[in-house]
Amino acid sequence: MIVIEVNNLKTATEFIDLPRKLYKNDPQWICPLDNDVASVFDPSRNFYYNHGVCNRWLLKDEAGNTIGRVAAFINYDKSHKNPRPTGGMGFFECINDQNAAFLLFDTARDWLKSKGMEAMDGPINFGENDKFWGLLIDGFKPPSLGMNYNPPWYRDFFENYGFKKEYDQLTNFLDYTVPMPERFTKIAEWVMKKPGYAFKHFDKKQFDKFAKDFAEIYNDAWSDFENFSPIQIGTIRDSFRQMKPIMDEQFIWFAYYKDEPIAFVICLPDVNQILKHVNGKLNFIGKLKFLWYKRTTKIERLRIIIMGCKKKYQNHGIESALIRCLQIAVEPRKEIKGGELAWVGDFNEKMLAIHAATGAKKDKVHRTYRYVFS
Repeated sequence: MIVIEVNNLKTATEFIDLPRKLYKNDPQWICPLDNDVASVFDPSRNFYYNHGVCNRWLLKDEAGNTIGRVAAFINYDKSHKNPRPTGGMGFFECINDQNAAFLLFDTARDWLKSKGMEAMDGPINFGENDKFWGLLIDGFKPPSLGMNYNPPWYRDFFENYGFKKEYDQLTNFLDYTVPMPERFTKIAEWVMKKPGYAFKHFDKKQFDKFAKDFAEIYNDAWSDFENFSPIQIGTIRDSFRQMKPIMDEQFIWFAYYKDEPIAFVICLPDVNQILKHVNGKLNFIGKLKFLWYKRTTKIERLRIIIMGCKKKYQNHGIESALIRCLQIAVEPRKEIKGGELAWVGDFNEKMLAIHAATGAKKDKVHRTYRYVFS
């Protein structure tokens, strides 16, 4: 086996194409969009290159066939906030061969080590953690847009190599065909009617205002979390640009108190129910397929990708009110049967309690590992 660096169009294409070969017989897998993966490694589209570095590799067998891939990266805004300088690895894919997997892990480790890192987290994204983040260890079902999917044996690769759990991110499922608990609904509606509070859905025409409000809320809500770094307007613009083709304004809500932005919830239709037909490619043929299946496919599921509330307003029922606003927007759309309440860290007890109060049930678990170098 030989490891080669991704350094031209041919190897970059092989990097993106490999999962299609590995998962071709897995009915649960949905290919991520090629463009979404490519954008992670494009300095002109990924703002993390402004404060980070990245590299990628392919693994070839003796016959020259691509059998694995991995990426490694350093976000200098966060790397030195850990007890040990910590980089990241991700986009790992491999045949079911532990020796091959370990060779890829070694490659990422050695590159990070050469740049002064003493540990690596993985599998993670060279960007925000709303996509391509964590190893799926429970709930091997078709993924929503941006969520990692992998075979169960990847967990053995990571843990046998020496990766240790850093935290889990939990995805709970809310069945919209079942009424929410009465107590939850009463509390949410009471908050919605309190003097001074206002709840508004997103408006593309006022993008700059909502982007500024999002940054203000996000940077307050997450400031106490380990390794926090403020989100930049450029990152928000890039994220909203990617969401624009599938965004529904009435599925994104902001809460205000006397005009101060205090909380938000961002929810997207699970467009993977359509994208599974294009196999990752939105070229001319892929776009035609997308338009056809968009007309003939009823999207039955939503995904709440992120929810945040300023610390001062937490435990005031604001998040519950936002979920209720979303539910009211969904109710007339009878085709929508449920929603994923995604991406909540197992350390975030407040948000997990809100999920439990809605009646949502555990659906998937993605684990972020850390490997400390010798």
